[in-house]
Amino acid sequence: MKPETETALAAMIKGADAPVRIVGGGTRPIGAVSGQVLSTTGLSGISLYEPGALTIVAGAGTPLSTLNEALAEGNQRLAFEPMDHRGLLGTTGEPTIGGVVAANVSGPRRIQAGACRDALLGVRFVDGSGRVLKNGGRVMKNVTGYDLVKLMAGSWGTLGVLTEVSLKVLPVPEAVGVVLIEGLSDRDAVRALSMALGSPFDVTGAAHTPRGIDGAPVTMIRIEGFADSVAYRAEQQQSLLAEFGPSTVETDPARTSAGWKWIRDVEAFHGQPGDVWRFSVKPSDGPELTERLAQQWPEAQVLYDWGGGLVWALLPEGADARAPGLHGHATLIRASAETFARVPAFHPEPAPLAAISAGLRAKFDPNGILNPGMMG
Repeated sequence: MKPETETALAAMIKGADAPVRIVGGGTRPIGAVSGQVLSTTGLSGISLYEPGALTIVAGAGTPLSTLNEALAEGNQRLAFEPMDHRGLLGTTGEPTIGGVVAANVSGPRRIQAGACRDALLGVRFVDGSGRVLKNGGRVMKNVTGYDLVKLMAGSWGTLGVLTEVSLKVLPVPEAVGVVLIEGLSDRDAVRALSMALGSPFDVTGAAHTPRGIDGAPVTMIRIEGFADSVAYRAEQQQSLLAEFGPSTVETDPARTSAGWKWIRDVEAFHGQPGDVWRFSVKPSDGPELTERLAQQWPEAQVLYDWGGGLVWALLPEGADARAPGLHGHATLIRASAETFARVPAFHPEPAPLAAISAGLRAKFDPNGILNPGMMG
């Protein structure tokens, strides 16, 4: 099924008598979901772009590259820096903005600019009964139904099929500087990142890799803005973090862009065998989590983002890393079909939250046809 209009989509869903698997660009097939494929790529195109209002509206099937090209002409961008999963998952195709919103895909800048859902102003979608619903608007002050707008971001198509999204965008900064510290242990790195994030010097990226491109640990702190401000804040960060040893500041645009793309897309794990897990934890718990993983799987590799609050882990195939007592959330991002059939992609929700989620799905998808089994 590949509807070209919202009306056609509504008719298809209303007439569906079996589960459907919602697909945008097909670049992030996570979990074990069966059903007839419903492609949103026919719902494509930018219907409104107002640079002065920092707003863009597009069909859910619009390629992310199309949005980025249009925004670049206005010297603007999606502030939440969405990840490209293709290299990590070994997929092809073009990521779509609807897929980004449905999965709430957010990159390193989330710590400063917020997640995808924080930039989402409004949505149009078709629920599991074939109803066309609209929530939100084109400006942040329009908060009608705003909670439902937030719910659609990260619902993975289980509440409805997105047809159109409205997003807040931001200008591209004049300059970028990255403070680099080499050789830190995971615990010291997370402590340094926490100090940087707790400073008044507006950090837009805070990451650490125990194994950089040259094999040595590297801690990265990104600062963006006007050139003079970036230079001043980078110098202040170096002084603040002097106890962790010498640091350098990288300002070359090509190198800084490549470095944060390496973090954003988890390029360290591209082409490597094994399963990929994504852990969301309290930053101070990140190193302890890594130690626990290493105790069970000595070959484990990790990458820290969001100041240590996001930990990516490369583990042996078939590993079940949903550790009892984990204070956070574990998501299985890459694995074989056999592993996904045995290990749920998403961390089990606490009973009260699971009841709320089930109630929402029953309301918006009473027949249980939209990506069944994706989130419980």
